[in-house]
Amino acid sequence: MDLDKALAISAAGMSAQGTRLRVVAQNLANQDTTGATPGAAPYRRKTVTFADRMDQAAGTRLVEVSSIGTDPSAFPLRYDPSNPAADAQGYVKLPNVNSFIEMMDMREAERSYDANVSVMQATRSMLTRTIDLLK
Repeated sequence: MDLDKALAISAAGMSAQGTRLRVVAQNLANQDTTGATPGAAPYRRKTVTFADRMDQAAGTRLVEVSSIGTDPSAFPLRYDPSNPAADAQGYVKLPNVNSFIEMMDMREAERSYDANVSVMQATRSMLTRTIDLLK
């Protein structure tokens, strides 16, 4: 039944966006995490990559998280010679996490998740009406 496919597609989308939200939360939680020793690398921002896969049971393509990688961008530097992670010149490497970007990713994931919930609710309503007609 095609409604079953719609439910499977929405569930896969919700799962993928849930993973994305967890990664965003981890990035935001570590946006101030510097290295513990002089010159040590701080927390590196994580990124989520999506891919589609063929679900043989449902006979449709579903989205999934293909990998959780790291952002290769450079670490910003801040002059703070009192920090234990400061190098010989007094600079500390900061995480490459930009809270504005993370908030935009979070909002986009939230909207996609909500859209998938709406599809599931509409599908459930259609199934319920179909069952009521068959009574």
